[in-house]
Amino acid sequence: MNQPITAQPRAETGQHALAEAVGGREFLTFRLGAEEYGIDILKVQEIRGYDAVTRIANAPEFIKGVTNLRGTIVPIVDLRIKFSLGNVDYDQFTVVIILNLADRVVGIVVDSVSDVLSLAAEHIRPAPQFGSAVDTRYVTGIGALAERMLILVDIEQLMSGADMGLVDATLQ
Repeated sequence: MNQPITAQPRAETGQHALAEAVGGREFLTFRLGAEEYGIDILKVQEIRGYDAVTRIANAPEFIKGVTNLRGTIVPIVDLRIKFSLGNVDYDQFTVVIILNLADRVVGIVVDSVSDVLSLAAEHIRPAPQFGSAVDTRYVTGIGALAERMLILVDIEQLMSGADMGLVDATLQ
């Protein structure tokens, strides 16, 4: 059985408040294919190894199914499939990030988790505009540190999209 890695509740500590005060934020970074992404650390409940899930009939392919997490039924979304990243392999590095979003618990499957990164405001660039060719509503910006580029994702916006519907947009 996988032991969860619980995210530290850093919002109550001075570290996140300090990052916000200087115009920065903390992000949990993870990999999908060759790209690195970041989501607000305050949305993360825990990180678990990938376990088999119970498939739901007629669910979109990217919704892998549901799992029972200490009595809570949690929908599991594979972001690699959602983002059309090609061949999806489940290995020892594949993890599920359990998120608390608008009073809902949702899991996302990613290739691996990297670290928690504090980004000051000067390291966050606006999201690029691609017109209607690419849906970037959920991309809040690009984190740039030296040679490292991080795609910053508004995970609540992504999960409340019309094709996902996992978080009620009216609760946000």
